[in-house]
Amino acid sequence: MIQALVFLPLIGALIAGAIALMGAHARNPSGDEMDHAHGHDDHGHGHADAHASHAHDDHGHGHDDHDDHHHVAEPAAFGSRAAELITAGLLVVSAALSWITFVDVAFNHHDARVVLLSWINSGDLQLSWTLRVDTLTAVMLVVVTTVSSLVHIYSLGYMEDDPNRPRFMGYLSLFTFMMLMLVTADNLLQLFFGWEGVGLASYLLIGFWFKKPSANAASIKAFVVNRVGDFGFLLGIFGIFMLLGTTDFDAIFAGAPALAGKTINFFGWHADALTLICLLLFVGAMGKSAQFLLHTWLPDAMEGPTPVSALIHAATMVTAGVFMVARMSPLFELAPNAQAVVLLVGATTAFFAATIGLVQNDIKRIVAYSTCSQLGYMFVALGTGAYSVAMFHLFTHAFFKALLFLGSGSVIYAMHHEQDIRKMGGLWNKIPFTYAMMTIGTLALTGFPFTAGYFSKDAIIEAAYASSNPFAFYGFLMTTVAALLTSFYSWRLVFKTFHGKPHDQKHYDHAHEPPMWMLFPLAILGIGSFAAGFPFKEAFAGHHVGEFFRESLKMNPHILDAMHHLPGWVPYLPTVMMVVGFLISYLFYIRKPYLPVELANQHPLLYKFLLNKWYFDELYDLIFVRPAKCIGHFLWKKGDGMVIDGFGPDGVSARVLDVTRGVVKVQTGYLYHYAFAMLIGVAGLITWFIFGLGATNVRLCHDLADPLGHHLPAGRRRHPRLSDGPRPRRGCRS
Repeated sequence: MIQALVFLPLIGALIAGAIALMGAHARNPSGDEMDHAHGHDDHGHGHADAHASHAHDDHGHGHDDHDDHHHVAEPAAFGSRAAELITAGLLVVSAALSWITFVDVAFNHHDARVVLLSWINSGDLQLSWTLRVDTLTAVMLVVVTTVSSLVHIYSLGYMEDDPNRPRFMGYLSLFTFMMLMLVTADNLLQLFFGWEGVGLASYLLIGFWFKKPSANAASIKAFVVNRVGDFGFLLGIFGIFMLLGTTDFDAIFAGAPALAGKTINFFGWHADALTLICLLLFVGAMGKSAQFLLHTWLPDAMEGPTPVSALIHAATMVTAGVFMVARMSPLFELAPNAQAVVLLVGATTAFFAATIGLVQNDIKRIVAYSTCSQLGYMFVALGTGAYSVAMFHLFTHAFFKALLFLGSGSVIYAMHHEQDIRKMGGLWNKIPFTYAMMTIGTLALTGFPFTAGYFSKDAIIEAAYASSNPFAFYGFLMTTVAALLTSFYSWRLVFKTFHGKPHDQKHYDHAHEPPMWMLFPLAILGIGSFAAGFPFKEAFAGHHVGEFFRESLKMNPHILDAMHHLPGWVPYLPTVMMVVGFLISYLFYIRKPYLPVELANQHPLLYKFLLNKWYFDELYDLIFVRPAKCIGHFLWKKGDGMVIDGFGPDGVSARVLDVTRGVVKVQTGYLYHYAFAMLIGVAGLITWFIFGLGATNVRLCHDLADPLGHHLPAGRRRHPRLSDGPRPRRGCRS
C-alpha cells in the first residue's frame, strides 16, 4: 500500500508527460520551434501579476492596462482531458491511501520501513532506498496528497483554456511525487533527492507560462535562491557523515549524544560540532521555507498559475524546511544555540512578512506574504522545542491557506483574470460561494475561535511565552504583533474584494461563479479549515503528544507542561489581537475608506518602504547581482574578447587567415606578375650581400672550414673530421 501511495503520482506524471510529448510532436512533426506568431502568453489566463508590485498607492492611483481578451491561439493539446483525469484520479487514490496509512500508523502504532532496493555501496557509505513511514511522515503524507489531489481537481476547471494542460498536469504530479520522496526518506541523501526534486518541479511550474518574461525570471529566481540554501544543507550533510560515518536517520540519532562537546575546525573557527551542523541544516530550511533573508523568491513565484501557488506555497515545498528540522529534532535538542537562531529567524520572518502584506495590492501576493509569515510561526515553535506544535500548524495551515489561494483563483477567474484588489469590490453577491469560502479561510488564518488556526497558531504563541529560549520573549512579542497585522491585511483583502462599490464595472457585470470542478475543492478545504483543528488538538499539542508521535519526534520535555501553566491573560491575547486587527480594517475600508489615503500621504517614506518590501530586492541587486554582472562583463570583454579572441587561439587563427588571404591575392596567374616577384627576390638577395650580411657569413664559414688557417688547394677542400676540430655550422659551404 505504501509503495502504491508514493508511486501513483509518478505513474500519472509519466503518462501525462508521454501524452504531452505526443501532442507536441503532432503539432510540430518536424521538430521546429513553437509558433510565436500568435503573440499570446501560452495560457488562457492572461497576465498573472507582473504589475502587482509596481509602486502604486493603495487607493487606485496609477492603473495598469490589462488585456481583456485572452483568446487561446492554438487548440488544446492531444489527450488533454485524458491526462487530467488520469493524473487527478491517481492522486485521489493516493490521498485515500494516505489517510488509511495515517490512521494505521498514528493511532494503531504500525510504523513501517519498506526497503525498495540497494542504492549506494561505497566504503563506509552503505545506503538502501527505503520508505520510512512513522507518525511524522504520515502527517505529511496526508497533507501533501490531500491538497495535491484537490489542486489537481481544481485545475480541471482553472486551466480549461490552456493548450498545454498535459504538460501542466505532468508537472503537478511530478512535484507531488518528489515531495513524497522527501517525506518518506530514511536517510539524508534520499531526503536530499526529494529536496532537489521539488526544487526542479517548482522551477518548471513557476515558469510554466514560459513565453512570459516575468514568469521565466521568477522561476530562475526561485531556483537560484534555493541553491544558496541547499549549499548550506549539503555542508550540514557532509559534516554529519564526517563525524558519524553515516547518513541513516536511526544511526544519526543514536550517535548524536556522543557529539556533545566535540568541535569542528571551520575555516579556523573551532565551532561546536552539533551547533554548526544544525545551523547549516537550518540554512537549507531557510531557503526552502522562504525565511528572512532567503525569502525573496516566494512572492515572485506567484507568476505561476494559481493552482501552482496553492500546491507549492500552502502544503508542500515551503513546508519541507519545517519537516526537515522536525525530522532532525534529536540533533536540534542537543544544540540550544542553534534553536535560539531558529526562533530568532522565525519570529523576524513572522513580523517582517506581515508588515509587507499590509500594503500589497495583488490578491495572490497578499496570500503569499501571509504564507511567509505563517512559516515564521512554525519555526518559532521549532525553536522552542515544541516540534509537535509546529507540525500542528503545518497541518492546519495547509487547509486554510490552500483554501485562500484557490479562492483567490476563483476571484481571478470571475474577474476575467484581474488580480489587483483595487479594481475589485462588491463581489459578494456575484460569487457568494467563493465569498463564503474565502471568509472561512480568513477566519481560520486570523485565529477565530474554534477554527483550525485558532488551536494551532495560539499554541505557538503560548509555546513562545513558556519557552526558556534566550529569544523566547522576542518570539512571543513578534508573533503577537504579527497576529494583529495578519488580521488587518486578511480582512483588508476581503473588504476590498467583496465589499464596497465595484471599481471595474465591466468585469463586475460579467463576474460569475467558476465551474463545479473549482468549487468542489473549495468546499472540502472549507470543511478542513474547521475539522483539522479541534479533533487533533490533544494529539498535536495536548496530553497525547508522546503517544501520538512516539519516536518520530524528540520533544523538549518541559515545553508542553509549561504551556498548560501560563498566566490567564496569555491564551486570550492572540484573540484580542485578532479582534483589534479586524476592527481597524473595518474602520479603514468600510466605514472611513479615506483614512488609508491620508495615512499613506502622511507617512510616504514608511509606505514606500513597505510597498517595496523593505527594499531587499534592490539591496540584493546592489550587493550581489550588479557585482556579478560586472565581473561577468569584464571576463567576457577583457578575458574572452581581448585575451582569448585577440591573443589566444582565436587570435592566432585569425592572423593566419589574414596572411593566407593576402598570399592568395598574389597568385593571379599572370606570368609577368611572377617574373616581377622573382625580380624583387633577386634584388633583395643582392642587396643583402652588398650590405655585408652575406659576405660576413661567407668569411665565417671559410674560417670554420680551415680552423688552423691553412688554405687547401682547390678540389681538396673538405669538411674536417671530428678529430680535426669543430664541425662547421650547418648551412655553411667549405
